[in-house]
Amino acid sequence: MKFLLSLPLFALLSFSPNAKAQTAPVAAAQSAGLATAQFKTSAVCDMCKARIEKSLAYEKGVQSAVLDVPTKVLTVQYKADKTTPAALRTAVQKTGYDADELTADARAYNRLPDCCKKTNAVH
Repeated sequence: MKFLLSLPLFALLSFSPNAKAQTAPVAAAQSAGLATAQFKTSAVCDMCKARIEKSLAYEKGVQSAVLDVPTKVLTVQYKADKTTPAALRTAVQKTGYDADELTADARAYNRLPDCCKKTNAVH
């Protein structure tokens, strides 16, 4: 009788999604043809982070974009058959921020709030 009561619990634990979560993202990224690129930006605050991540979300092929504000490094995961690192750098540049050796588009940079100007310290 105890065996019959523990059977549903055992079945529930054995088919737990946590058991598969460790291998699924890696396998999915490799099978989907995803690539990763990192860029040094001129972002200085959380508003910059939100602005860059949101603008890259609209770029074709971008799966995720995460900016680490203290280091100013943007990590982008993208589909290699849809876009290139050069196109992603240009997208960051057109948002108003530097991307590696590309300087920010002057017009977009002038539209940024004063706290997001690259002359400010990281805050």
